[in-house]
Amino acid sequence: MKITDVRIRLVTKDDAKLKAVASITIDDCIVVHDIKIINGREGMFISMPSRKTPDGEYKDIVHPINTETREQIKTAVLSAYEAEEAKAE
Repeated sequence: MKITDVRIRLVTKDDAKLKAVASITIDDCIVVHDIKIINGREGMFISMPSRKTPDGEYKDIVHPINTETREQIKTAVLSAYEAEEAKAE
């Protein structure tokens, strides 16, 4: 799998934990929208697209099935976020 494009939309609220929303393109064939970039207690992390179930729980709609793929997506998205944030300053 190769991530061929990452697009970042920065969130402008200063006090928000949500810093940006990303879309990734995989192998120039599949796009995954609404990957959230969140500033948590232990640093920045990504949250895959999810939906709220009738019982109030959130379930991922799309997610990697192994750690290697999750790390590849996380690295690509957070690198693109840092670059976009640097451009905005």
